[in-house]
Amino acid sequence: MSTLRLLISDSHDPWFNLAVEECIFRQMPATQRVLFLWRNADTVVIGRAQNPWKECNTRRMEEDNVRLARRSSGGGAVFHDLGNTCFTFMAGKPEYDKSVSTAIVVNALNSLGISASASGRNDLEVLTPQGARKVSGSAYKETMDRGFHHGTLLLNADLSRLANYLNPDPKKLQAKGITSVRGRVTNLNDLLPGLTYEDIFSAVREAFFDYYGERVEAEHISPDALPDLPAFAETFARQSSWEWNFGQAPAFSHLLDQRFTWGGIELHFDVEKGHIDRAQIFTDSLNPAPLEALAARLQGCLYRSDMLQQQCETLIADFPEQEMELREVSAWIAQTVR
Repeated sequence: MSTLRLLISDSHDPWFNLAVEECIFRQMPATQRVLFLWRNADTVVIGRAQNPWKECNTRRMEEDNVRLARRSSGGGAVFHDLGNTCFTFMAGKPEYDKSVSTAIVVNALNSLGISASASGRNDLEVLTPQGARKVSGSAYKETMDRGFHHGTLLLNADLSRLANYLNPDPKKLQAKGITSVRGRVTNLNDLLPGLTYEDIFSAVREAFFDYYGERVEAEHISPDALPDLPAFAETFARQSSWEWNFGQAPAFSHLLDQRFTWGGIELHFDVEKGHIDRAQIFTDSLNPAPLEALAARLQGCLYRSDMLQQQCETLIADFPEQEMELREVSAWIAQTVR
């Protein structure tokens, strides 16, 4: 049996691709070396220990139908579109060595006529007339007996959208967790016009085969041609769930404040595992009762704009006189936590 395995995803669904990666990693024989090549349509991918509300403009993502996907490795937030090619290398220990997979990607770029070098902890850079620019970022995950290295290669990604979704609204969040470091990036197409993602796929594939001196047939996978992987359906369901993508955020607190014509409000939320476990309201409104009732209702609620809005609206029946105020508060909260 070959020790190499090459998988190519024909799906652009980030949750599908990350679920495939997770399943293969959990189940691969320790003697195998795997290369998985894939691309995601419009998605912000965050690291395992990141807070999406702090890292991303979740409101704009929702408006533009951009997905959020949390990966199981560390590192920062990145925007993926189809102008961005993703690779994953996996191997058992003691052979797993991220310098090997980095060398394979560098060799692949060199074979295309692009001189790249490893920089810092996890980037590949090229020299341009404007200075060094990042063309690839990576993240890693290791367990007792295996490791993986996955990363991106910017081909012709829309770099303006990168800033669009990775510049959070200035929410007043006190949050733990890893904050992304933004670097100066460039597209490989700017260095080598006409380069296609097929060119990149085949260059990485050939560098992988050359390094190990062995060739294998590629396995093409998609939701219509599911990979033969035990427990794939459960892994996919988890990967695509709100509980994993948002609810796994490290604990944080959010202070919201706003002045309305009828008074000012300060709302303090402590959020853990995507649920509000403490809500406090301070107000100089002449009738604070509905707002105090709202604070009690928000306890235990999911930190999701639609859920919070729902709680505000249900109070209207109890406080019909304050309907206008409650609707204003409801719209404001929904807008602020998105």
